[in-house]
Amino acid sequence: MSKSYYAKLKAELLEALPSLGIDKLGIASAEPFRELKHTLYRHRELGYESGFEEPDLDKRTDPALLFDDPQSIISIAVAYPSKLKNAPKSEPGAHRGILSRSAWGMDYHHVLRNRLARLEAWLKERIPHFRAESMVDTGELVDRAVAQRAGIGWSAKNCSIITPEFGSWVYLGEMLTNLPLPPDIPIIDQCGECTKCIDACPTGALVGPGQLNAQRCVSFVTQTKGFVSDEMMRKIGNRLYGCDTCQVVCPVNKGLNWTHQPELQPDPDQVKPLLVPMLTLSNREFQEKYGTSSSSWRGRKPLQRNAVIALGNFKDASAVPALIAVLREDPRPVLRGTAGWSLGRIGGKEAEAALSEAARHEQDGEARSMIEDALGQIKAAACKRD
Repeated sequence: MSKSYYAKLKAELLEALPSLGIDKLGIASAEPFRELKHTLYRHRELGYESGFEEPDLDKRTDPALLFDDPQSIISIAVAYPSKLKNAPKSEPGAHRGILSRSAWGMDYHHVLRNRLARLEAWLKERIPHFRAESMVDTGELVDRAVAQRAGIGWSAKNCSIITPEFGSWVYLGEMLTNLPLPPDIPIIDQCGECTKCIDACPTGALVGPGQLNAQRCVSFVTQTKGFVSDEMMRKIGNRLYGCDTCQVVCPVNKGLNWTHQPELQPDPDQVKPLLVPMLTLSNREFQEKYGTSSSSWRGRKPLQRNAVIALGNFKDASAVPALIAVLREDPRPVLRGTAGWSLGRIGGKEAEAALSEAARHEQDGEARSMIEDALGQIKAAACKRD
C-alpha cells in the first residue's frame, strides 16, 4: 500500500476520534529512543528511580524488542477532570483526605485499554493484516517519550506532557503497529522561563527541568507500603494518594477542567473521604469503595497509613481514640508506628499515656522507635510549657 493510502487512513482516523472516545492522537516513528536511554541510565545512577518501572532499559527504549518489525507507534490522550464539584468540606472533628486527580473516577488503566481496544477494532476493520501491541502506564515503553515524539504535547519541566488543547490533564497510552502511518511533528517546548512547578514541589523532588527524583516525590511516597520518614510525613499533608501540586500551579492548566469522559468523573465522597472511618476499613469494604479507582492498586495499607498521617498533620484531637485503637490493635507494625507518630503530633495526656504503654509492649523495632520518638516529643512540649 502506498504512502498516500496511509495518509488517507490517518486522516479518516483523526475524524473518527470522538466516536472512539479519544481526545487526541499522534503518530511516532518506531525508532529507538536513544537519547532517552542515556537519560534513564543517568537517572538510575543517581538513585532517582521509583522501583515501579520496567527494569530493562533496552526494552524501555527500543520498540523492536517488544514487537516484530514495528512501523509506527500510535499515541493517544484522554482528558480527565481537574475540578471537584460539590466537594465535601474538611472540618474539625470531620477532617478529610484527598486522592489525586489521576485516581478520580474509574481506574484510567481500564478506560485507556478500552479506548485502545476500540481503536484496534477500527483499524482491523480496514486493514486485515493489521497487527498491534497496546500499552497503558505499566508497559515497557515510556508513555511520555512516545507522546512527545508523536506531537501530543511537549515534555514539561514537571515531567508531564502538556497538550495545547487540554493542558497536562490527560492520560496517555500507545499502540505499536505494523502500519507505516505518517509521523507527526513534535511540539516545541512552551514552558519558557517558567519554573512554578519546580518552585512549588513540596519536597524538592523536581531536581531540575524535566528531572524527577521519584524517591522524594510525594506521589510516589503515598504509594509505598513501608515506614515513612518524619520529614516526608509532614510534607504529605492530607494526601491519601498521589500529588497534583506541580500540575495545579502550572499556568497552562489554569481554568481547565474536562467533564466529557463519563467514566472519569469523580465521586466527591470517594476522592475526598473522611479520615477516621478509613482506619477501620476491612479488605472487603476497601474494595467496595476504592476497587474501581487506580488508587487501589497497592491495596488498603498505603491509604490507611496515609489517613493516619493526615490526622497527625491536622492535629485532630478528636481522632485520638481512633489512633489509640490503631496503636494498640492493628496487626501491621507500619500502622502502629505511624499512629504513634500522629499521636505525638497531636499531644495531650491521653495520647501520652497510650504511647507510654505502647512503648513498653511494642515488639517491632522500627515501630517502637517511632513510638518512643513521639513520646519524647510530647514530653519535650510539656517541659516547654512548664
